[in-house]
Amino acid sequence: MPDTTPAGAPAAGETPRTALEGTLRIAAIALLVAGCFLVLRPFLAAMLFAAVLCLTTWPFFKRLRKLVRGRGSLAAGLMIVLLLAIVILPLALAAGSFAADAARMVDAARSYLEEGLPPPPAWVARIPLAGESLDAQWRAVAADRAQFAALARSLMNPAREVLIALGGIMVQGVFQMCLVAFAGFFFYRDGEAMIALLRAGTGRVAERLSGDLLATVHGTVTSVVHGILGTAAVQALLAFLGLVIAGVPAAFALAAATFFLSLVPAGPPLVWGGAAVWLYCQSGLGWAIFMALWGAVLVSGSDNVLKPLLISRGGGLSLLMVALGVLGGMLAFGFVGIFIGPVLLAVLTSVLRFWLVRKDPGAATPSA
Repeated sequence: MPDTTPAGAPAAGETPRTALEGTLRIAAIALLVAGCFLVLRPFLAAMLFAAVLCLTTWPFFKRLRKLVRGRGSLAAGLMIVLLLAIVILPLALAAGSFAADAARMVDAARSYLEEGLPPPPAWVARIPLAGESLDAQWRAVAADRAQFAALARSLMNPAREVLIALGGIMVQGVFQMCLVAFAGFFFYRDGEAMIALLRAGTGRVAERLSGDLLATVHGTVTSVVHGILGTAAVQALLAFLGLVIAGVPAAFALAAATFFLSLVPAGPPLVWGGAAVWLYCQSGLGWAIFMALWGAVLVSGSDNVLKPLLISRGGGLSLLMVALGVLGGMLAFGFVGIFIGPVLLAVLTSVLRFWLVRKDPGAATPSA
């Protein structure tokens, strides 16, 4: 016989009291989850980045734990010391250097520009097709020194505010990275128990596909982090070497800016291009050409080779999605969002691709 029980009525054998108790239990759990989220929300970005960092460095942690004879707390402490020495201390030095040099660089550029634009070099007029027009426009702007100085003042003040704001973001990043180090110690120490719980949870949701799903997520996170951070580190190091060779002041701060700007397409040319312009005004054409070639071939060229190669190993994330992840992650999570934004987008892309392409191995194959 068909079921004639009204919608919303208790099922057979279930009294209104037990149904009410079940509803109250669900409501209590929902309130508990919401309360925990509100408590952890200020630290959510740091915890996410700590999880990503521990996941990508887990093989190294296992080797280190083996060297200290299985003492997990000691190995976790050593990993955090390495994190402090390799990431947090240089970031703090870069933030201090950037905050100190940003205002000075803007003031120096403003005082230089207020003196007026120098006459164009002879090679500008020899540029095919547009050379004579560019030469004439350059000379017209250089002749009107008062207008050029006013334009320089109007541009330098916003530039100063932007650079100081970037320095503040880096200082905030130092605080967030300290939270990352604190959370990372417990993720390293108790990581295997956390992974076991995660496997159990995904096993209930994805059943037979849970192992492959976790492997996909792990490969995606590792490849994206290695691609983004590895490329940024190489570009920053190459930029630092070029700036030091060319004698550009505040090389460490500019290299730090290159590290963060490398996460955005066409970001590093803002640094080495500006350095080339400064060198031309200060030292002539030779060092300016050196800086431009060094930046175009080595700094920006390494991005075109390393980032697609490393990310394509497991993430398959386009450079557009990387840029959106960087900007959106920074707006959502602050400094550490620069790193976790692309990772979250890459994980979502890989999981969706996994669910759409991968078939359940336990599903029955339809007969012809």
